[in-house]
Amino acid sequence: MKYIFLLFTTFIFAQQNKFVDFKTVSGQLSLNATEKSVSGFVDYQFEVLKPIDTIKIDAKNMEFTKVQINNKEAVFVNTGKQLQIVNNFQKGENHLTFEYSVKPKQALYFVAIENSDVQIWTQGQGRYTSNWFPSFDDVNEKVIFNLGITYAASYEVVSNGILKEKNSTGNLIHWQYEMEKPMSSYLLMLSVGKYDKKEFTAKSKIPLEYYLEHKDANRFEPTYRYSKRIFDFLEKEIGVKYPWEIYRQIPVRDFLYAGMENTTSTLFATRYVVDSIGFEDRNYTNVDAHELAHHWFGDLITAESSTHHWLQEGFATYYAALAERDIYGDDYFYSKLYDTAQQIKFASRTDSIPVLNAKASSLTFYEKGAWALFVLHESIGDKAFKKAIKSYLKKYAYQTVDTQNFFDEIKKVSNFDLDKFQKTWLESTVFDTSTANALLSKNKAVQVRLEVDKLKKTPLTEKEAFLKKTLESDIYHSVKEAIVDQLENEKYEAKKTLLLIALHSNNIQVRQVVAASLSKIPEDFRTEYETLLDDQSYQNQEIALYYLWRSFPEHRIAYLNKSKDWIGFNDYNLRTLWLSLALSTPNYTDNSEAMISELIAFSSTKYEATTRQNALEKLIAFKIINDQVLSNLVGATTHHMWQFSKFGRDTIRLLLKNPEMRASFERILPNLTPDEQFQLNRLLKE
Repeated sequence: MKYIFLLFTTFIFAQQNKFVDFKTVSGQLSLNATEKSVSGFVDYQFEVLKPIDTIKIDAKNMEFTKVQINNKEAVFVNTGKQLQIVNNFQKGENHLTFEYSVKPKQALYFVAIENSDVQIWTQGQGRYTSNWFPSFDDVNEKVIFNLGITYAASYEVVSNGILKEKNSTGNLIHWQYEMEKPMSSYLLMLSVGKYDKKEFTAKSKIPLEYYLEHKDANRFEPTYRYSKRIFDFLEKEIGVKYPWEIYRQIPVRDFLYAGMENTTSTLFATRYVVDSIGFEDRNYTNVDAHELAHHWFGDLITAESSTHHWLQEGFATYYAALAERDIYGDDYFYSKLYDTAQQIKFASRTDSIPVLNAKASSLTFYEKGAWALFVLHESIGDKAFKKAIKSYLKKYAYQTVDTQNFFDEIKKVSNFDLDKFQKTWLESTVFDTSTANALLSKNKAVQVRLEVDKLKKTPLTEKEAFLKKTLESDIYHSVKEAIVDQLENEKYEAKKTLLLIALHSNNIQVRQVVAASLSKIPEDFRTEYETLLDDQSYQNQEIALYYLWRSFPEHRIAYLNKSKDWIGFNDYNLRTLWLSLALSTPNYTDNSEAMISELIAFSSTKYEATTRQNALEKLIAFKIINDQVLSNLVGATTHHMWQFSKFGRDTIRLLLKNPEMRASFERILPNLTPDEQFQLNRLLKE
């Protein structure tokens, strides 16, 4: 091994692709779940376009051996952030090989779950694939990736592309995946877990694979209810055939986001694995459509920089909305656009960053980007819009793009004033309400919603007749929800009749808004409110159980007996609530130790972060706190999900204000892991 430190040619790394074009890479990897490490052999084929003395591959905290260029030992530098190969590179084809090992700090996660099984999965966007595989943080360097992964035979292993080979050696299996087309490094993925798989075929003959853990087998239909329909719809709507060889969808535990569009293989959060009741409250439909749309807008063509990020997120959001329109209808589509318009308008009071800015918020990139496309689509007409989209995708396939590239294709089909459009929708933070309302008013439900919203400051006596008539009509449920929201600050006696009409609508969403609008339930509303306990909605049941228990102590035992077998979503929302209420009800049980143990177990590493946080919130709110609870709370601070670790830190800070709690934390400190000790010590010293 040779190390050499030189002054290198000074050129910006982001411009390396002007000198070097990396064509293909093969990685043969082994994963070690115990060590939380990756090691392997990597083989890059690249072409030097202009003479250069150093080539660079992003590689965080990796160790390298056997680094060779064209089968000869290479001079290289490992900076801890990059592998830099030093050579007098002349124009022409080259072959780089090396072995590497790494314990990734992020972007690849080993998630231990019940029964000592593990799930291993990656998240490249926003985290950088170069934490676990030597690759390129610059999205403009697109490469054909082929990964081979060796792992225990009892697990399913997935990476990008087609599975070419699967070979057994003892109790290990080697899975060889291959891509045909290039992509940016952030889309490289692997997923390892114990899954069942169902296979389908799209209308266009693309193979579709849907994965679920075996324990969730009976949730397959509601989880993937519209998946094939969405695939067929988007191919037709976009007008360009799905640009890859296969499409897979895999739920993974403790995922960082709702979903991620890794090329050919979307990963998504297990919170969207639902039964038919859970489907009514939270389902995968929108995330499913959004991540699939990215396979054209993001994976096939990629924004060249964050400034143009709306070309990915705005497009995926808009096409997901079109897919949902196909499934749920016009009222759903227009009502959702109305809601996002309100969010954007509210945010624009303080958010001063427009769409065409690398620092724009998610709301701006996603929702305002989608709104811009809706306005453009409506302005130039469906035929012209589809023609431009088709031309844009075909012209820039497997390349990077900017906003002007998109506009150039629009100009070919329309004389629409794109300069004005850009200033209004992409460069201004003000929301163009008049244009938006004109487009939305094509829909009857939105027309009525606008009338309802105009009455916000009108006394109830003056608007009651109109609100009553609207609640009794068959207007879309979002309008009725808006009416219930508008009644929030009215006195109960004045709004009782309207609330009863809303409850009798028998719409899950409307009833949910009613349920959440009364934190103290009057006795003469109790019987009607109790009907919420029988709703086919885990969220309605959770809200109703808690508020009824709190409002009517004399009926607590009846409510607890009714709900004692409830489980809820896969985060056990109803079970954890029931346990905490049962433990807080005097004389309800003579088996409190078993209940406490069960509730504390939900806060442990046997469960996903959402379940753990849910249980910890209940334990602390109901003051069921012992050393194990505090240890589990400290454990949260070391979790890879920032939302959960932040919850852990913030909760500990609050508890430390109590001297007795501080003493308890100090007592458990020696029994914690080194990582946990580090986090707790920091908090104790604040």
